[in-house]
Formats: sequence, structure tokens, C-alpha cells
Amino acid sequence: MGEKIIFLTDMQSFYATVEKVRDHSLKDKPVIVAGDPERRSGIVLAACPIAKKYGITTAETLGSAKLKCPHVEVVRPHMQQYIDVSIQITKIMEQFTDLVEPFSIDEQFMDVTGSQKLFGDQFEIAKKVQAKILEDTGVYSRVGIGPNKILAKMACDNFAKKNKDGIFRLDESNIDQLWKMPIGNMFGVGSKMERHLRGMGIFTIGGLAKHPLPTLKKKWGINGEVLWQTANGIDYSPVTVKTHNQQKAVGHHMTLPRDYKSLKEIKIVLLELCTEVARRCRKKGYMGVTVSFGVRGADFDFPTGFHRQVTLPLPTNYDLDIFNAAYKLLLEFWDREPVRSLGVSLSNLQPSDNYQIDLFDNYLLKESLNSAFDVIWDKYGRRALYRASSLTAAGQASERAVKIGGHYK
Repeated sequence: MGEKIIFLTDMQSFYATVEKVRDHSLKDKPVIVAGDPERRSGIVLAACPIAKKYGITTAETLGSAKLKCPHVEVVRPHMQQYIDVSIQITKIMEQFTDLVEPFSIDEQFMDVTGSQKLFGDQFEIAKKVQAKILEDTGVYSRVGIGPNKILAKMACDNFAKKNKDGIFRLDESNIDQLWKMPIGNMFGVGSKMERHLRGMGIFTIGGLAKHPLPTLKKKWGINGEVLWQTANGIDYSPVTVKTHNQQKAVGHHMTLPRDYKSLKEIKIVLLELCTEVARRCRKKGYMGVTVSFGVRGADFDFPTGFHRQVTLPLPTNYDLDIFNAAYKLLLEFWDREPVRSLGVSLSNLQPSDNYQIDLFDNYLLKESLNSAFDVIWDKYGRRALYRASSLTAAGQASERAVKIGGHYK
């Protein structure tokens, strides 16, 4: 079989575009989607192309965006709507190939190698995909094309988004265009890694591609080789529909509405997080043995916090087991500085229908409690039952029960 044809299809200003489709009065106005301005979540989640012309960028504060464009239209996010449209787009792509792999809510990989006899060459298929998505959802998409996923992704990020037709192919014949770009433009290189690489005298993607591999492996191990392969456009991972079938961990993270300074307050939110992680595990049919817990401090300029994990003697999906493990980590590693956010996850998962029991632990009581909780939540919703501590000023469970990913549905 010849060279593969892989697409990375990205939706332009996805949240903002969906909002413009929902409300046609916003069509020709600068629009940003942002969280509640009264809370810390008041940051820009998405900006439409008109708003971006004023210099507004994703992740800046709402106040900063309004200074750049006082007449900008601010829309609160509707997460369920975005999820629904994303699923609709997946189904559109599946009309062109059965190999569609979601990468994020607004990006999806497609392997169209076997679709060319049906729909034309790679560029014709890309145009047809764009047209169908636009016709059915009102969302404009850009398509990066490559012989593998990493080149398709970098073709989209660095070239297709800047092209008039929103389509670009990147392969070994023109990879030198990628190599001329700053190292910070490479997929997988964040600000911290960029500083490290610049400190080594590597300023461009080409500089990394031509850097001696043994040096990178000595410094970063397998991650050094991954960086080198990415710079050289090497990627052996296939587009697969099974990417999300086997979950590696179940977690929940929360950015707090204010600085939490006391152990009592943090303890309340930690219990809520553990309850949600346990509920999600049961919903997915998992138990886990490794509890990970992380805290981030409130000072952006001098960030504090920790991230630690502990392995339990036996697998669990009971919230108090997870909480007790995370709470011990909190007591040991928290520096008593104000906390801005915290997250808990359970990993090393296994199916919950077959597990070893502990004769010295009342597992039947735990199973009965779990079952009772889940029946009530499934029937009446997440606000039907929670611990009394969540009714205090520190509690967040009631409000977050009506949100998706920390944002209103």
C-alpha cells in the first residue's frame, strides 16, 4: 500500500462560531466566549476572527479583552452545545472514512487513504469535508494533510490556519518550511521546554531536527527521542477509533472561585473531588489503585504547590478510600500557602466486576453505599444528594453539578 493520507481537521474559533450560529444577531460582531466574570473563570475561552483583529487572544482575562475592544460581545459558554456539535462533526467525517479519531473537542484526525477512489484526491476530499461541515453546522474548518498524524497536525497549526483555503500538506518534500520556524511552534514544545531548548542553542525546529539524537536522549530519555522524531516528522501511530476505549485514569480538577487558605476549606473541596472521581469510575466500570493529588498555589508569579501519588493496597472506587489517601498527601506536602486549584485522579485501572477483596475491610457496606448513591444520582441528578459540608461557603458541589468542565452546560 502507498503512503498514507492523514488529515487533522481543526474547527476555527469553535466555541465562538457555534455561538454565532445559535444567535444570528452576533454574525458581524466581535464575539468572545468567556466564563463568569464574577469568578476566576472569567477568562477568554474563544474569540471569533473579528475579535482577534483587536488583539484579543485565548486565555487572557475578560477585563483585558474588554480594554482592547470595549464593544466586544461576551457570551457565557454552553458546553453541552459544543459537545453536541463536535459529535455531529465526527459523524460528518465518518461519511468520508471509517477511521476518525477525535483529538480534542475541536480537532479530529482522519485517515482517508482508502477513500480516494470514492471521493477524489486528498485535496478534493479536504474541500468536500470542509464544505459539508460548513453546510451542516455553520463551522469553518481548516485541514492539515500529511503522511502521518504529527505532520498533519503541524501542517494545520502552522500553515493551513494561515492559508486562504484553509488546506495545506506537509511532507518530506517541503518539511524545510517547517524547519525554518521558531522552536516554540513545534507541537509538544511548551514554554518551559522552549526555554530549555533555547538554552541548548536550539532556536528553530530544523535546529532540533538536526541536533544529535544521543545528546537529546541523554538529557530527556525517551522524551528526547520523541522531540527529535517530531521535528523530523516521524510518527508511527495510526489513526484509530479505539484511542479512548481503554482509559488510563479518571480524574477531576477544580479552579477555585477564591483563594482557599485553611485546611478546613480545602478538605471540603477535596472530598467533593474524590466523590466525583469515584462516581465517574463506577460509571465507567473501573476501580483503581493509584491516587494522584495535586495542588497549585495562588501566586501566578511565584507558583507553589505539589503533585504526588500513592498506591493503595487494593483497588477501589469508593470516595472515602480515595479521599483518605489524598488527604494524607495534603497534610504531608502542602506548604500552607493559599491554594488556587486542586485535582485528584485514580489510575492503574481495572474492571470493577472482578477484583480481590480484603477480609479486614467492610467492602459489602462500601458497595451498598456506592449503589445507593448512584441510583439516586442517576434518577434525580447530581444535586439530589451531597454531604452537608458541601452546603458551607467552601463547598462547590452544588454549583458544579450543573456544569460541564467547570462551565455551564
